[in-house]
Amino acid sequence: MSKILIIEDEKNLARFVELELKHEGDETAVYMNGRKGLDAALNEDWDAILLDLMLPDLNGLEICRRVRQVKNTPIIMMTARDSVIDRVSGLDHGADDYIVKPFAIEELLARLRALLRRVKSMDEGNKAKQTTIKYRDLVIEKENRIVRRGDDIIELTKREYELLLTLMENINVVLARDVLLSKVWGYNSDVETNVVDVYVRYIRNKIDRPGEQSYIQTVRGTGYVMRS
Repeated sequence: MSKILIIEDEKNLARFVELELKHEGDETAVYMNGRKGLDAALNEDWDAILLDLMLPDLNGLEICRRVRQVKNTPIIMMTARDSVIDRVSGLDHGADDYIVKPFAIEELLARLRALLRRVKSMDEGNKAKQTTIKYRDLVIEKENRIVRRGDDIIELTKREYELLLTLMENINVVLARDVLLSKVWGYNSDVETNVVDVYVRYIRNKIDRPGEQSYIQTVRGTGYVMRS
């Protein structure tokens, strides 16, 4: 079952498409006003959006553009305007596909299924490739080079990221400053070992929570460790 948003001001067409999608087992919502449709697109999660080009208050191109600023929800644009420039404009504003009215409902459903299959395949491929490392509520996505704490993305520099990654890949292992220096900065680096202390402080400022124990523990006279 998919969750499909229909933004279409032709009442009979909107109802027809809605009934066909429900017959397929999908969950649907219909908005006939551009602004209300945009609010629904932005404030809820949808598997796909079927979007008319000409709408009251806000046209489909503007809706598409605004959705694309914050979301990657698949969008099929439905419109009676079939010139090449209209198609190009729709795709350039972020639509994934374009179908011209009047259309056969079978074609719309087939295009929608194909688009959802493609998105699912891409998502599964990305998940399969993604290696994650977890420590408490910190998660590193190695291929994406993204660090998350809960739902928040933590912005780290290249060195900060590599230092944190090294520590998280060696939970409960005390890593001496010179070891961290060689792993993160390289064996031939001319920097002093105290640069490790500086970068640990940078990382702590970004990941630690006030009043809670630091994620990175200092081992006096030796180096640092993240303990489970």
